[in-house]
Amino acid sequence: MDTSLFHTLFRDKPALILIALLNAKQGSHATELAKKVDCTYPHIVKILAGFKQQLLIEVSSSGRIKPIVLTFKGRKIAALVNNLYTQLRED
Repeated sequence: MDTSLFHTLFRDKPALILIALLNAKQGSHATELAKKVDCTYPHIVKILAGFKQQLLIEVSSSGRIKPIVLTFKGRKIAALVNNLYTQLRED
């Protein structure tokens, strides 16, 4: 991502993770998110921990696979971030 207005206003990776989760058909996994937003796995885990603390995501524990889904609050915020991202990219 370049030095756009979006980059100036928001931290890239957390915003892109929210957008990726919003666009996911089902729950995503941390490894998938790391690949989608070009980020290291430890950084993704740290960001997701913050999202979980803010009640933006839920992590299901079904064995080794831990799907990550947005909560209602998370979907609302991710939709707003996505809208801003889209509008600022057009400028």
